[in-house]
Amino acid sequence: MWVLGLLLAVLLLMKGQESWGACVEVDSDTEAVATGNFKLGCICCKRRAEVHATASVDWYYMKVPNTSFVQIYSFRDITMGPQFDKRLTWDGSENSTDLQDGSIILHNVTTNDTGHYRCEITRNLTIHNYCIRTYSQKNFTLTVVEKPTRPDASIISEVMMYVSIIGLQLWLLVEMIYCYGKISAAGVAQRESMSVHTHQGWAEYSATSPTEKNSEDLLVDE
Repeated sequence: MWVLGLLLAVLLLMKGQESWGACVEVDSDTEAVATGNFKLGCICCKRRAEVHATASVDWYYMKVPNTSFVQIYSFRDITMGPQFDKRLTWDGSENSTDLQDGSIILHNVTTNDTGHYRCEITRNLTIHNYCIRTYSQKNFTLTVVEKPTRPDASIISEVMMYVSIIGLQLWLLVEMIYCYGKISAAGVAQRESMSVHTHQGWAEYSATSPTEKNSEDLLVDE
């Protein structure tokens, strides 16, 4: 019976992977280092892998908040505007018209590239001779720094790691002192017990009469 249950679980898992198209949506990073390259991430997964679809990707940029977005890139390798000329290259889905990864690479990042970015994916789904168009949009704000900075979560996790190590070492030290105390106390008790038995034996031997001592000595000699 359990074999049938295991087979059913495997089939459901395979069906789930097929339905989701083995795609995971991950937000883009938001901090770039000047003079380096930076990946502008844009992933939009199709929910049903068996449905035929085609997609297009367009990127937009806004320097100052509350102003209009300006198109800077269109799939594939069509750069618009002098600011990003020859600095944007495709890094998304390959060998497919159904684009799920619309990421691009921004080369030679400068501080002027700080601002708001928008990725728009337009997908045409074909279902039983019907065409359905869907739109997906990803927005994020890019900050350009001179040197890479560590995120707060990384610093906190490192501090917690050191605190845990120090706490573990203190706990081991306390356990060692406790065990040493127990062993020392047991040794002292054993030595005292042996001393008491020795004194008792000597006292008993001393309390015996001379005749008994001579007879015991004769027995030992024999």
